[in-house]
Amino acid sequence: MILGVDTGGTFTDFVLHDGKELKIHKVLSTPQHPDQAILAGIAAMGLQSALEKGELLVIHGSTVATNAALEGKGVKTAYVTNYGFKDLLHIGRQSRPELYNLQPVNNPFPLPHAHCFEVGGRIDCNAQVLEPLTEEELQRLVAEVTALNPESVAINLLFSFLDSEAEERIEQALPKHLFISRSSKVLAEYKEYERGVATWLNAWLGPLMQRYIDSLVSQLAPSTLTIMQSSGGTIDAAQASQNAVRLLLSGPAGGLAAAKQISVESGQARLITFDMGGTSTDVSLINGDLALTNEGKIGRFPVAVPMVDIHTIGAGGGSIAVIDQGGLLAVGPQSAGANPGPACYGLGGEAATVTDAHTVLGRLRPEYFLGGTMTLDQGAAARAIEALATPLGLSLEETAAGIIQIADEKMARALRVISVERGHDPAQFSLCCFGGAGGLHVCSLAESLGTTQAIVPANGGVLSALGMLVAPRERQLSLTKTGLVKNFSSDEINRSIENLSNRGTQELEAEGVEAREIDLEASLDVRYAGQSHSLNVKWRDIDQVSAQFHQLHHDRYGHQLDIEVELVSIRVKLSSPAPGQSLFPSAKNLAADDVGPRRVQSASPVAQVSLYKVDGKVPVYPRDALVMGETLEGPALIVEDISTTWLAQGWQAVVDGCGHLRLSQLS
Repeated sequence: MILGVDTGGTFTDFVLHDGKELKIHKVLSTPQHPDQAILAGIAAMGLQSALEKGELLVIHGSTVATNAALEGKGVKTAYVTNYGFKDLLHIGRQSRPELYNLQPVNNPFPLPHAHCFEVGGRIDCNAQVLEPLTEEELQRLVAEVTALNPESVAINLLFSFLDSEAEERIEQALPKHLFISRSSKVLAEYKEYERGVATWLNAWLGPLMQRYIDSLVSQLAPSTLTIMQSSGGTIDAAQASQNAVRLLLSGPAGGLAAAKQISVESGQARLITFDMGGTSTDVSLINGDLALTNEGKIGRFPVAVPMVDIHTIGAGGGSIAVIDQGGLLAVGPQSAGANPGPACYGLGGEAATVTDAHTVLGRLRPEYFLGGTMTLDQGAAARAIEALATPLGLSLEETAAGIIQIADEKMARALRVISVERGHDPAQFSLCCFGGAGGLHVCSLAESLGTTQAIVPANGGVLSALGMLVAPRERQLSLTKTGLVKNFSSDEINRSIENLSNRGTQELEAEGVEAREIDLEASLDVRYAGQSHSLNVKWRDIDQVSAQFHQLHHDRYGHQLDIEVELVSIRVKLSSPAPGQSLFPSAKNLAADDVGPRRVQSASPVAQVSLYKVDGKVPVYPRDALVMGETLEGPALIVEDISTTWLAQGWQAVVDGCGHLRLSQLS
């Protein structure tokens, strides 16, 4: 039995595959103690017996590392580097978020200068020793670190990716009770600042993740726990606690893993994904495969380890609407979260949110919300919206509609960032929405982007948890190796790939994966000599690299240069199949004599509700009553236990063979 668990800011989602079918569940999150919501959900799903018998594999997307990084709540960490470089993380790239602000806010790097230490062991770009690391220096460093009494240590020596001996000596000399993170293991790549930040983040957050994971492992024992990584693959819990920096997008990566599966099953290789939860919205793009980046950010920290390329904004169902200083309506980024949550949850929240706006407009139905297990307080939602409507001089419904329109525009801007601003025409993509609130906004966002196709996946309200089940077990490893491509041989590159592959294979085998099940994908980061940014090409043969890069550069930027091509880094991806097979249920088949599109009214229970600015009443269709090939036309509400889809006027929905709703705009 496999259980995917996605901990979000408002809800914790569960998807269980028991070998035959999927079962889904949602509970309110417990942000201060995320494990409490996980255990409550397991109990509510009747899985306590299976848990105690060791019959459950739990795959978890965690926000512990993310929240700690954003809130600045890491542990006391010592930073060790070479002489003259202890201010490296504080100086950074000297980039300013507001270039022309003459009074910038002082926001120092959260590492006290007193926690930074310098030693020898410096090598140059050819791995030649410039300053040896003596035993006397080593003993002095150990004494200074011991006197500081930190919880963790980050070791970041120059060019350690060429020779890690000095870093390893420091690691071995330090007290064994410390959590130690060294750059040659965390990120064996050039750019000492980005490598240093990744190493420091891993040390700063590592003990927190270790305590959380160890506690969860003990509470789930004898069942097994696996953690989702930011790259879209999973890692064993024992190894995850040592790789906190690779877990910063753990939850959102699950949704993209599922979206990639949808892309394959639907035959739609190009998807713009839109994951709207209670606290935030994550958008990304799939063009045949997941888009990964090593230039991601969490807050103001660059994160150079491979992670899914996601753009996140503070707009979700719980985003709070206010009247700003100019007397205008504004939405987010502040969120009501899980406690007290939107006013309509009836848990004491008084601020108006996007969810309250949908409740006032009739798009969220109390009888269907979470399958009727959670009561929606429509009166509380109306009072919260009324507090804004009165000073604005608008009606209750106009204010609610305005809140939704503002939230829509913020999300549309984010969708343009990952599509139009990167050279992609949204009209050539389908918009794939998921998250508890995604279906309520999909039609308006598709219209804003100019795309006429959209997909509302089966179980889209818990798609990130579902993605945990279809994500492969995976390792992403890299090594900087610089020089003109023409100066390398295929054998030399293959030896480096083999070394990385052996390391990743050992880690996967430690999780119980057999070597014959592991797939290897190798690629190279290359650039024109003198450039600072690179493009990634698949590895085939050294003689093909330059031609591949020239073509990719032309495709991306519209031109190519008559300049030598330079190798930057080697990358290896090792993966093995997910524990389960395809987990998307097939839609109910129509009878043989009743095939083809038809109106659903003759087959499904239909309720009629009135909605704001819609003439007459609109039908409400329970999604679990739909069958393959059925066609619906908007306006209509399609409801299920975990989400609601608003099918707008001028849109049509068809149920495909996997139970997904394929939306298209009518001409």
